[in-house]
Amino acid sequence: MEEHPVLRRLPSVDRLVTALLARDRSFTLPRALLTEVAREVLDEHRQAIRLGTLKGADPDRILEAVKTRAERLVRPSLCRVLNATGVLLHTNLGRAPLAEEALEAVLRASGACALELDLGTGRRGSRQDHVVPLLRRLTGAEAALVVNNNAAAVMLTLAALAAGREVVIARSEQVEIGGSFRMPDVMRAAGVTLVEVGTTNRVRITDYESAVSSRTALFLKVHRSNFRIIGFVSEVAPRELIGLARRLGIPIVYDLGSGALVDLQSRGLPYEPTLPEAVAEGFDLVLASGDKLLGGPQAGLVVGRADLVERLRTHPLYRVVRPDKLALAALEATLRLYLDPEVAWRRVPILRMLATTPDELRVRAERLGASLRARGIAADVVRTEAEAGGGSLPGTVLPSFGVRLSYPEQSAQRLMVQLRSAEPPILARIEKDAVLLDLRSLLPEEDALLEASLVAALQGAED
Repeated sequence: MEEHPVLRRLPSVDRLVTALLARDRSFTLPRALLTEVAREVLDEHRQAIRLGTLKGADPDRILEAVKTRAERLVRPSLCRVLNATGVLLHTNLGRAPLAEEALEAVLRASGACALELDLGTGRRGSRQDHVVPLLRRLTGAEAALVVNNNAAAVMLTLAALAAGREVVIARSEQVEIGGSFRMPDVMRAAGVTLVEVGTTNRVRITDYESAVSSRTALFLKVHRSNFRIIGFVSEVAPRELIGLARRLGIPIVYDLGSGALVDLQSRGLPYEPTLPEAVAEGFDLVLASGDKLLGGPQAGLVVGRADLVERLRTHPLYRVVRPDKLALAALEATLRLYLDPEVAWRRVPILRMLATTPDELRVRAERLGASLRARGIAADVVRTEAEAGGGSLPGTVLPSFGVRLSYPEQSAQRLMVQLRSAEPPILARIEKDAVLLDLRSLLPEEDALLEASLVAALQGAED
């Protein structure tokens, strides 16, 4: 087959690499790896030429493609971003930001650390010992266990306590959370049979009683932390359901999800059930996330009856879902802040964001807006509404203030692209064809960095 004439004009791999190194001496990639990148780019160009989707062979464009791909290899993709979306627990952005104490703990634990070593005896210890005493003290539970996320906590609980048997759950609590995590699917994967009771909007205690059989292993209650049902609704009060479980001798598990440790109403926020409250009510096990309202790292928390926790700890699946040393270090440091709730409100970022008053946000927005305008950037201070996000406080509107960027000659979508290309990248939202930076999802100490990044991105684009 005769070779396509354009293919003959493609530069060689060696020529591309030599030209790139001569033009930009900042590359730290070894020549062998740059050679691989150049070969990949050339192969893609050859394929496009043969398919007819590429008509020419511009050496400068090919060199730029190699440069771009090489830069992508050396630039960290898991980078810091500034969250000005107004969604405080943004799942795509890693949910809860960690407290400084947690970050310092992660750094300390990043090398050799006493993860499973009892320094007093010199013998092997348990990685759970770093967090279990704190969880017991903070929740009032007999025992506790930490796994790598709340989905794992649910899976482990069902597999250890109910495999091959039935679990009773209200229809309205068969939730789906991000990433298509559906409770019925998890239950089936854990080897349990789901027994659904009630209707979408109403469930009664008699529905639970009627569903019990000799194969019933658990009652499972799931907190609807990412949606609300309003109107003609009814559900069984926790105390009533716990009473039924006690009378029948059936364990009852509460998937609390959002993991609050303090009373949010004390700061004028909506009611949210807390881990200590659920334990005190009498649930046999309570499950929660570590990276939502608790404000720690990704983790799944299990607190409750010692005999049930022990069954989870000794189940083969536990080793699959146990947490690593960095997550435990961050969680331990975060939990220590809760030993004094007032300290937690001052030091845990998600609590600080939730408790910030609209007046405080307005002052910050006015300061940022004035500074941007002084630099020639069109910026207006606006009232806005934020949300907790991350499957927490559904339907709750958090009054906020932000800065709106107005560029009539440029689309909001294009402006968003510029902000995502900033250093560090800025994540915002679009409202009424304008880019809005909501300050509730940022800490005050991030305002200066936000301004610097904005100015560099916008003024650099104008240049």
